[in-house]
Amino acid sequence: MTRPIELMRQGKKEELWQMCCGFINLSLEQFMAIQKRLLLEQIELLKNSEMGRKVMGGAMPETVEEFREQVPLTTYSDYLPELVEKREDVLPTKPAIWAHTIGRAGEYNVKLVPFSKRFLYEFERVAGCIGLLSSCNSQGDFLMKEHMKTLSTLGSRYYGSGVIGYTIKQALGCDFLPSNTDATSLQEKIKIGFEEALYRGLDSCGGLSSILVYVGEMFRQGIIDIDNRFLLSHPKAAARLLKGLIKSKLAHRSMLPKDLWSLKAIVGGGIDSAIFQESMEDLWGRRSLEVYGGTEGGIYATQTWDYEGMAFIPNLNFFEFIPEREWFKWQLDHSYQPKTILLDEVKAGEKYEIVITNFHGGIMTRYRPGDMVRITSLRNENLNIDIPQMVFEKRADDLIIIFGVGYLTEKLIGEAIENTGMPYVDWTACKEIVNNKPALHIYIEFKGNYIASEQSVAASVYNELEKLDSVYHFNLYKYAYGNATRFLGLRPVAVTFLPQGAFSGYISIRRSEGVAVSSLKPPHINPSDEVLSLLKAPEVVVEAAPVTEAERAAAR
Repeated sequence: MTRPIELMRQGKKEELWQMCCGFINLSLEQFMAIQKRLLLEQIELLKNSEMGRKVMGGAMPETVEEFREQVPLTTYSDYLPELVEKREDVLPTKPAIWAHTIGRAGEYNVKLVPFSKRFLYEFERVAGCIGLLSSCNSQGDFLMKEHMKTLSTLGSRYYGSGVIGYTIKQALGCDFLPSNTDATSLQEKIKIGFEEALYRGLDSCGGLSSILVYVGEMFRQGIIDIDNRFLLSHPKAAARLLKGLIKSKLAHRSMLPKDLWSLKAIVGGGIDSAIFQESMEDLWGRRSLEVYGGTEGGIYATQTWDYEGMAFIPNLNFFEFIPEREWFKWQLDHSYQPKTILLDEVKAGEKYEIVITNFHGGIMTRYRPGDMVRITSLRNENLNIDIPQMVFEKRADDLIIIFGVGYLTEKLIGEAIENTGMPYVDWTACKEIVNNKPALHIYIEFKGNYIASEQSVAASVYNELEKLDSVYHFNLYKYAYGNATRFLGLRPVAVTFLPQGAFSGYISIRRSEGVAVSSLKPPHINPSDEVLSLLKAPEVVVEAAPVTEAERAAAR
């Protein structure tokens, strides 16, 4: 099978573009035909594997419709213990690699996902697409070429974003800096990479957007210290540094990465990518291509050369969408099985929880990664792309992720709040943008006349989370933890006080709507806008019906 790098070496730019990016010219009908054909192939593989039969609940569907009707939605717990034990004998196909990411503190430390050889082949074409689009000025007009020197801030090739980075390297022949991968820490890796880039040059960079901004801010503040002996032994590096210094002085500011290099491509990932776009361009001199994906399914969608909404990718996963109203019903009652729609049924402006099924012998089946997306338009009119466009909206499960890494659970947040010793009635939390930066936003009702400021409570919770991180090692902010919080001006916990009676009033309203006692309590993690509105509104406590002891217990 022909690989992207082979076409690049042969100078077949049109064929390379068609292989990697041709999907953007599909009609929506053609897109859906590919989705359904690959799903039918996947269903047969699932039927013939022990794990496939398990996650399908014993169903033996013959059609796409039967698959959606008979197979239950899944979360990672449905794949335990087989995946964390790397049970290859129960899978639809033998894995070529096991990708991993952070697990849940106290449940499983690492989340493992198998990728088949065929999946990786298709993944390489998609990764090639990302590389081409990130250096693209118009359709088919890209700057990407073999041996482009790329500053990598990624982790291991087997870790989430590292799989994407490594696959782009394989697809297009990029040269990652630093070339020495034995660096013991991210900061050391960055320092070595910068030194190499000073004398070798730099064409592109890639990684989590928050980390790329962190790297740029380290440079702005002079934290990346270049040794004089290094400069004496590398005249090209000294000349580049001098040229960058002159450029920054003429601009009356500190030296930035864009003073040293003129980048042809930047790829930025992570659920906070959109937040850091302006900072990225200011520091690096080029907009980064935003990519949406996950360890469980690779790449789901990508921006194109207008850097607007992201277009879905047809050949790695089958997509279903839980409408926000259906998701809200499930949030009130987790025994409820929400209904899904397909990509050709979504509506512009609406929010949906995404559901994926791996193709090519993968195992994640009707899997809920826990993401809420918003459909911005049904097609890209400017570029005549007939695929619905999306942006990442928020988490839709019981996890909160800050900076794209590190999972916060209900247990961890609750323990941190409890450890502050402050008298509270209850709380709920989500990730929100506070002062133009991502933050864990806690909404809390205190008991009686407890006096404190929202800022002091936020600081106390943050300190307790730091302590818990040293115990549970849940990688609260991972790379963006510690130094990054200083350089990026981040203290990523915010607190809002709720009015007295907020939670009892909420329970009264839900009870009047006929909601079961077990579902009266608002969720602690990622409440919907409707739930937050009811909790924050003072009128929720007016003429509230008396709350029974059972309901009080449900609210605790």
